[in-house]
Amino acid sequence: MVLPSFGGVFFTGNFTATNFTATWKIRTKQDTIVLFKDQIILFDTMSQVESISHYLISDDTVFPNNGVLPLLVYPQVFTPDDSALASAFETMFTAHQWPAAWRNGIFSVHHYHSTAHEVLGIYSGGAEVQFGGDTGIKLTVTTGDVVVIPAGVAHKKLRSSSDFAVVGAYPCGQYPDTCYGKKGERPRADSNVAAVALPQADPVAGNTGPLFDLWC
Repeated sequence: MVLPSFGGVFFTGNFTATNFTATWKIRTKQDTIVLFKDQIILFDTMSQVESISHYLISDDTVFPNNGVLPLLVYPQVFTPDDSALASAFETMFTAHQWPAAWRNGIFSVHHYHSTAHEVLGIYSGGAEVQFGGDTGIKLTVTTGDVVVIPAGVAHKKLRSSSDFAVVGAYPCGQYPDTCYGKKGERPRADSNVAAVALPQADPVAGNTGPLFDLWC
């Protein structure tokens, strides 16, 4: 089967790909396969569902955080030696209705988004990140990992390698503000967080996946 000349197309079942020169995403029953230029990157959705970590982070009086939707960490969605990782993350997120929005790092100050959920795909280096404010949890993320941050959850980079970089994205129709836990942000920020809709798809697994099991 020769792939057509536009991206974001889904196929089901066995396939053979030839002569592809653009970015593609193919879904099978158990796997997500991202084809980028002359590469095929395989992601086993089923194994990732079993290995993700999740953390429910409640209000700390400074930051609203989110006592309903847990933070999700998908380890090693792509392996660190995969080339073109940034493009692979952008393709996967966008195909799953989380349009890729930017490439950069993570702010080294506590901040949160009250109007949108956020997904981060780490495509280079590693970092220690704190979630939930000064008393929140500290997690190490590294190349290939994905983190889904619910609206309201504060996050801050504590330290990182010099090459640390991520792809950021938000669900279709959601546009992030940036709040810093300053006086006057609440209770309006709390109302915003409560009004943010659930995403239409899991940014990693699409129409199935742990987001639907844990964000219900």
